[in-house]
Amino acid sequence: MRLMPALIVTVALGLTGAANAAPTGAPIGADVLFWGQTKREAGFPHMEAHFPVRTIKRGERVHSLPAGVPLTVTIPGKDGVQTLDAFMAEQKTAGVLVIQDGHIRLERYALGYGKEGRWTSFSVAKSFTSTLVGAAVRDGYIKSLDDPVTRYIKGLAGSAYDGVSVRQLLTMTSGVKWNEDYADPKSDVAQLFTVVPDPGVDANVSYMRKLPREAAPGTKWRYKTGETNLIGVLVTQATGKSLSDYLSEKIWQPYGMEQDGIWMIDALGHEPGGCCLSASLRDYGRFGQFIMDGAVANGRKVLPDGWLEAATVKQADIGRPGAGYGFQWWTEDKGPFNAEGIFGQAIHIDPKRRLIVVVSSAWPAADPPERWRALGRLFEGVAAAADEDRKAP
Repeated sequence: MRLMPALIVTVALGLTGAANAAPTGAPIGADVLFWGQTKREAGFPHMEAHFPVRTIKRGERVHSLPAGVPLTVTIPGKDGVQTLDAFMAEQKTAGVLVIQDGHIRLERYALGYGKEGRWTSFSVAKSFTSTLVGAAVRDGYIKSLDDPVTRYIKGLAGSAYDGVSVRQLLTMTSGVKWNEDYADPKSDVAQLFTVVPDPGVDANVSYMRKLPREAAPGTKWRYKTGETNLIGVLVTQATGKSLSDYLSEKIWQPYGMEQDGIWMIDALGHEPGGCCLSASLRDYGRFGQFIMDGAVANGRKVLPDGWLEAATVKQADIGRPGAGYGFQWWTEDKGPFNAEGIFGQAIHIDPKRRLIVVVSSAWPAADPPERWRALGRLFEGVAAAADEDRKAP
């Protein structure tokens, strides 16, 4: 499953520092999965009105996304083809952006969303967090992906994470047992932030270090939002900086994002690495372009040599033909790779076609397989339209 809701964070009262003021109230998180459709459509573009957040500060320079030749897209289906407008209405899609060769070829909004707004990304944030690991390696904060994770997160020592490498955490192959069933209130993902943490210990670390091992490290893939949260802890422990500040420093400002982003925070002011980042449709597109262009920002390489080649190809078998999991990216054997989040969020990157497709949605359910298949058909339709356009005289 491509889910996450590490949204199960506790509202912090009286947070200070870089955190923004936010409403106070009962613990938040799993309830967002059960918002009604009206609240989803109103809340997803305004998560800061519901939860405490930290700002991802933009810089003064904006990376230009000039207009390209308009692209007309139809979506293939079992009953013929579907127009983009019909697709967006049926799928409760708020925004679709297509960038090719650095130019905007299609940009469409609905549900009251617009280019000046932001939309939550849910697990799309995982791909941002893993990219920050690469930045920390290049900066020398993390020495090697083969280092034991306990070297950076001391609180995991003596747990099932003994002997687990940073690489295995990135690929979700730690072998630590985990239940990501959102319908089960006793699952790990539901319990993660509802259990009182050990005194003075990060809530993620406190919970994750109590889990048993089910397989030898590196031998079994299992999707675990809690482990991406640990990746976020690893980055903050190694760099001494919040995820928001490090993202602003390494990508948001130097690459030229147009708007501030926001990242939800827990009661200690920590961003969950597995979710909860909000940005504009175009800035998600800029992140895709940043990755497409080899992770160069303001003339400087942000990631180590070879990072993207490893991060965006299959590192773990997920049991689905033609697909896999890289460093927090969903991969396709044919070349494209995706950042994906529940309720229909995605950044689709197709290097062969120099094509990026960004989708923001408010699906009526978190993870319905038929809607993921429909989203795949959208990507197929965009690719086909781009190919046909290039054949034209």
